Amino acid sequence: MAVTLDPPEKMMFQLTLRRRGISDQAVLRAMEEVPREVFVEARDRDDAYRDSALAIACGQTISQPFVVAYMTEQLQLQKTHRVLEIGTGSGYQAAILSRLCKQVLTIERYRTLADGARQRLEKLGYYNVEVLLGDGFDVPAGAGDFDRIIVTAAMEQVPDKLAERLEVGGILIAPVGPHQGTQTLVRMVRTATGFDRKELVDVRFVPALPGIAREL
Repeated sequence: MAVTLDPPEKMMFQLTLRRRGISDQAVLRAMEEVPREVFVEARDRDDAYRDSALAIACGQTISQPFVVAYMTEQLQLQKTHRVLEIGTGSGYQAAILSRLCKQVLTIERYRTLADGARQRLEKLGYYNVEVLLGDGFDVPAGAGDFDRIIVTAAMEQVPDKLAERLEVGGILIAPVGPHQGTQTLVRMVRTATGFDRKELVDVRFVPALPGIAREL
């Protein structure tokens, strides 16, 4: 049987993640298995495995691989977990999450992005992801509560009503700070009496905006 070798850029992709401190083997395996080139624009396919953010439709971005891996690792996912993602984008982060948990609900305010992500995820057979066109600041009550929440756009502060959707013992991770400039990744763990909050690393994300986009 023929053996398929990973292209050099994909091997370097894995090496870069390890060198930068990603050590969770399940996360590394998910990053290896999910074809990032499917989630970038056609013009950027050759750069899919570079450790950099890339532009996608609707003025949004697909985060650099290290940030995706780092945020995923900080969630400490288990196979039984139900995860909420705010900001679907191209669907890449949701695809990574889907390999590590039971179910993902991902919310996107741009119809073009939501439809495109849904098609990619279905084509790849990642059937435990539900893509919802909606407002990430107003998660439907019927969606229930979650073991983990990940926000992939910059929030000036984490809304109380979003944090309250966490189960006790649950983890939320989000970039918090001004929309223009640098944010800090914040990790919040819900306890029986409140939230334990820890600041992690500085990042740059596009703004998280309320409502469903009128166009695109």
